[in-house]
Amino acid sequence: MSQVGNAVTSSSKRAYRKGNPLSEAERQKIASAKKRATHKELKVFIKPEIKEYLSNLCEEDGVTQAEVFGWPRRKVAGNWF
Repeated sequence: MSQVGNAVTSSSKRAYRKGNPLSEAERQKIASAKKRATHKELKVFIKPEIKEYLSNLCEEDGVTQAEVFGWPRRKVAGNWF
C-alpha cells in the first residue's frame, strides 16, 4: 500500500506532539482564537442586584447562566432571555 495517507496524517499532528508541551498560556490563547472564529465575545457590567436575580433564576430552573444567554433564546421563569 501507498504511504501517501500516512504522510498527510503525520503533517497534521498537533504541535505539542512533535516537541515540548505547550504552556497553559499558549493553550488558552489557541482555545480563545478557535472560539473567536465561531463566537462573539460580550463583556458587560451589571448592577449586583440584577446579577443576584439572574443567579437565583438560573438556580431555580436548573440551568447555567451561559445556557440562558445561549442560542436559541430560552424562557426562564416566564421571561425570555
